[in-house]
Amino acid sequence: MIVGHRFDRTIMREYDIRGIVGKNLTTADALALGRSLGTIAAGNNGQLAVVGYDGRHSSPILEEELCRGLASSGMYVLRVGLVPSPGLYFASKVLKADVAVMVTGSHNPSEYNGFKMMVENKPFYGEQIQELRELALRGIWREARGGVMDIGAIVSGYVTRMMRDYTSRKGLKIVWDPGNGSAAPSTIALAKLMPGEHYVINDEVDGTFPNHHPDPTVPENLVQLQEAVAEAEADIGIAFDGDGDRIGVVDSQGRILWGDQLLAILSRDVLKNVPGASIIADVKASQMLFDEVARLGGDPVMAPTGHSIIKSEMAKRDAPLAGEMSGHIFFADKYYGYDDALYTAVRLINYLVVSGKSIDELRDELPQVVNTPEIRIDVDESRKFAIVDEIKERLSQTDVDVNDIDGVRVNENGGWWLIRASNTQNALVVRCEAEDESSLETLKGRVKEQFSLSGVN
Repeated sequence: MIVGHRFDRTIMREYDIRGIVGKNLTTADALALGRSLGTIAAGNNGQLAVVGYDGRHSSPILEEELCRGLASSGMYVLRVGLVPSPGLYFASKVLKADVAVMVTGSHNPSEYNGFKMMVENKPFYGEQIQELRELALRGIWREARGGVMDIGAIVSGYVTRMMRDYTSRKGLKIVWDPGNGSAAPSTIALAKLMPGEHYVINDEVDGTFPNHHPDPTVPENLVQLQEAVAEAEADIGIAFDGDGDRIGVVDSQGRILWGDQLLAILSRDVLKNVPGASIIADVKASQMLFDEVARLGGDPVMAPTGHSIIKSEMAKRDAPLAGEMSGHIFFADKYYGYDDALYTAVRLINYLVVSGKSIDELRDELPQVVNTPEIRIDVDESRKFAIVDEIKERLSQTDVDVNDIDGVRVNENGGWWLIRASNTQNALVVRCEAEDESSLETLKGRVKEQFSLSGVN
């Protein structure tokens, strides 16, 4: 009798696998994932896998079982150890791996963990993840002798590659905050190589994240960085999430620059290199960004949220730059096209030095609008997509201008409001933008009205 493996449906997300360790994510899941990915790769004549993991306490054992599953299906597994997610992507690109898996809970709390996957150096997401779930359920896995080899962390090569695109001999005074995440060793190495004056806080990897939650899109998680920037009288502060693929930035005054503002600034540099190119941003981004890209002569493209989705859209459109409000920035201009917060920092700092302008000046040059940050409303996992569907149905009975590529983005009174289901957390994501505070309050009222109709406080 063939015995397969049943994954909890709630951990099979749109573009990765994510759950609470010991509750709906176990070592048995890691083993089955390895066996399933190995079987899929073998069908495409794949043999080589690379695997890395973040600093969470549960990561090493999940990584060990994952590697065991891959090897049991005939894969030869290279273990790169403790790295940020973009470090694992770098290894996959350089080694031309058939499969790459990062064991990481990303920006989630310490009890979470999960897996980000690539097959043939392309994102593995959406229907592919659901097909993997069905394969595991059937248990028809390939059985062959593979092997596992430790090649150690690839931090040195990764950082050296990033610095190749730092063209200036000058630097800035910078405070770095890797947030006790797996990007800490790479951050330290980067700070040693880059010109300028550097201060690194929270530089020890600690999966409990003792100083603050590792998500730089939440203002309270940047307070320590803002204080350090003020104390050092630094030019800029840069923060990373738990696995180094999300960036947070504060200027010398402690003001936060959100993902769409960073993308607007970086577009200036990229569109000089690739005139007329497509610049992709997710549905949560400010209209200011899309208008700014058009003003610079680029082709602004709105896409659904999700790092795997964005990577795929970039490949389709041959786009040199993309980004999300969540701080994922993707460079294909001179780089590999995946989301890499550390490389984004290198390109941003280089642009500041070369342009001769401070991050404060560039921020103030952007069109000024009034908006909310990205707001997350906790809801039950089983209800979050249903609530969005209910709102879509209600709005379909009206004449409002709705963009439904990802949730509902409603254009109204010169502004817009958005409600979408998070693919990484048990939450609904909200954002509103308007021309003035009064209009913003009106749009917030629209959101509250829709929540109330669906029984959400």
